[in-house]
Amino acid sequence: MKLIMILTVMALAVYNTSYAQTSISDLEPEAYFDFWVGEWELSWTDNQGNAGAGTNLIEKTLDGVVIQENFKATKGRIEGYKGMSVSVYNPQRESWHQTWVDNQGGYIDLKGLIDGNKRIFQTDERPGPQGGTIINRMVFYDIEKNSFTWDWESSIDGGETWSVNWQIHYNRK
Repeated sequence: MKLIMILTVMALAVYNTSYAQTSISDLEPEAYFDFWVGEWELSWTDNQGNAGAGTNLIEKTLDGVVIQENFKATKGRIEGYKGMSVSVYNPQRESWHQTWVDNQGGYIDLKGLIDGNKRIFQTDERPGPQGGTIINRMVFYDIEKNSFTWDWESSIDGGETWSVNWQIHYNRK
């Protein structure tokens, strides 16, 4: 009986430890995107095989409630491309929201989602370039203390399948 109790306690301890390491459920919703805060070196190969690099400075602002992003492409085909976003958790709606703008006149409005350990900002479905509709999203995953991967994806079938358009590897400075 004593051995069964010890094994049960050990199994629960292993389960609880591994769950805490891999689950976002231990975080308050306001902290879901805190992993992103910092100075980052970026590298990528775009969907045409072109290598690129850049930087991204992510800071908390406005009393620590808003996350502000400042992106710069410093090497590659899109060198000189700059963008910024502001992201905020709205406690009344219990949801994250992000607005992206860039030096090419781009404006994107996104809503935050959580899928397992992936953090996602996604657009609403809207008219696509060849008729039909399109949804875009950015997916943060493989999140570690000093690195993660970010994908810009699109779906033309209502989110049933996704195509990766741009993948960036983030490494903390």
